[in-house]
Amino acid sequence: MKHIHLCCLLCFAFALGGCAKEKFEIGKDLESSPEAKFETRIVLPDGLGSARTEVHRLDGTAKGVACATCHALDVEGKDVLRKAEELEEFHMGMNFEHGTLDCQSCHHPDDRSKLRLANGDAIAFADVMQLCGQCHGPQTRDYNNGSHGGMKGYWDLSKGPRTRNSCLHCHDAHVPKFQPVMPVFPPRDRFLEEGHHDEKGHHE
Repeated sequence: MKHIHLCCLLCFAFALGGCAKEKFEIGKDLESSPEAKFETRIVLPDGLGSARTEVHRLDGTAKGVACATCHALDVEGKDVLRKAEELEEFHMGMNFEHGTLDCQSCHHPDDRSKLRLANGDAIAFADVMQLCGQCHGPQTRDYNNGSHGGMKGYWDLSKGPRTRNSCLHCHDAHVPKFQPVMPVFPPRDRFLEEGHHDEKGHHE
């Protein structure tokens, strides 16, 4: 008889547990927490995929010319230049300091309007962060977690949109390392200045 009572109690406890869980799920206010998420928009710099000219628009920005405008004139069979110091026609005087990479490491040799991944796949200039991320893994990880690259908007995408910069907003593609800068004076805390908390200046 005791075993029967024990079984009944266990069944009743499981039933209550199941009901409680079901009630919790049903009790969610789905209207106040919609599933729809806002977008994260990555802003690309102006003129990406084009060469700046000496001609300026009314707003003062330099007009650009698509890479293929000039590179389409390349003669078939002509040696492909790989180092900045070898340039004799285009981009002469360009500073290039990006590890052991050369022009063809990132620029597609057969389609100058495209970039090239390490596996040879062609991608659009708009997908440049995919190119950067294949070598700069730790920075890409930090960027994806929000601690690198800057952000405007909402951390919680259920509450609003988010705007982020691309790698090229802060880093020159050809010289990505930040150049040395002159340090500024340290910040001053006015609450730690001498005499601020004397008896005359004390606030109740």
